[in-house]
Amino acid sequence: MTFLAALRHDRIDAPWFIEVPIDGVSFRTYVEKVLLPARQPGDIVVLDNLGSHRSKVVRQLIRSVGAKLFFLPKYSPHLNPIE
Repeated sequence: MTFLAALRHDRIDAPWFIEVPIDGVSFRTYVEKVLLPARQPGDIVVLDNLGSHRSKVVRQLIRSVGAKLFFLPKYSPHLNPIE
């Protein structure tokens, strides 16, 4: 099972639940059908380095609505409290 969502400073947005592991096709579907309709120009989308997140099509889709796209560093111990 996989749960995806966008986190805003005051709420969770664009929630989506699927009963299979995430892959490139399902992540692209999430971006197109759930995430993008909830985005506004100037929003910032932060992704980790999962292969499906780095797809050229996904990056283009996110940027097409005027959102900015940032990727977390490949290894970020300062962002992980248990490290």
